[in-house]
Amino acid sequence: MTEIDAPLRHHFAALPDVRLHYVEAGEGPLVVLLHGFPEFWYGWRHQIPALARAGFRVVAPDLRGYGRSECPRGVASYGLERLVDDVSALVRHLGNSPAVLVGHDWGGLVAWWAAMLRPQCVSRLVIANCPHPDHVGAMLVDPEQVRRAWYMPLLALPMLPERWLAWRNWSGLRRILTSGSERPGAFTSGELDRYVEAFASSGTTGPLAYYRALLRHRPATLRAMVRPIEVPTQVIWGARDRWLSRAFAEPPAKWVWDARLDFVAEAGHFVHADRPEDFNRLLLGFLAGVSS
Repeated sequence: MTEIDAPLRHHFAALPDVRLHYVEAGEGPLVVLLHGFPEFWYGWRHQIPALARAGFRVVAPDLRGYGRSECPRGVASYGLERLVDDVSALVRHLGNSPAVLVGHDWGGLVAWWAAMLRPQCVSRLVIANCPHPDHVGAMLVDPEQVRRAWYMPLLALPMLPERWLAWRNWSGLRRILTSGSERPGAFTSGELDRYVEAFASSGTTGPLAYYRALLRHRPATLRAMVRPIEVPTQVIWGARDRWLSRAFAEPPAKWVWDARLDFVAEAGHFVHADRPEDFNRLLLGFLAGVSS
């Protein structure tokens, strides 16, 4: 089991719409790490100590519905606007605005939208394996991407995904994590047990509500909400992602004005766990010179 060698501080933030649990380490400029599905704050176990050692104040929340954070009822509670408001309110709560946002998978989607809709809370943006929202239209008609993303409508079905994830000692949850990585041992048995413990405690209805809420958004409506992102932006992409085509890794220049794209050749979807040394090197290189 991975042990984090940075002293962790556990806190709860009573935000206007939800109570979020988060861990914190280090001192300095604020970096907020937003996890994806099916993870929780522990998904950043390789990045928290590296960032703290590099002189940053690192905060990794459990997003709403995950881990020890509050799990509001109803699919509408997991719409994109609610998730963006959580991030903006958390940054204000932490008292160190604006912040560097680092997001993977669903956390990446929330980070994209936060940088567009709440730009005052973002100083720099880092996205790991999550396409820019403007790519959605093309992704929906791309045969390869449609084949890769077969699981998304299934996760939005009622009841069945909850049962599949928890079946036979959470074999579904374990399979997503291990199949989404390319390096043997990227998730050790002890680490997988940590994930199982977290999801057995919190349940999966909240995390799955993200997919159910997303399908309620019309793609045309989302595209109409897209705004330019002016802050420096980095995309780190595991090139062997089996669910997301690398053809959609690069953000559109007309919407992201200062962007760099870094591929990690031997990594899958969970690039930050698959190749943590490469991920951390790229991330810290991008954040060099960031000051409070």
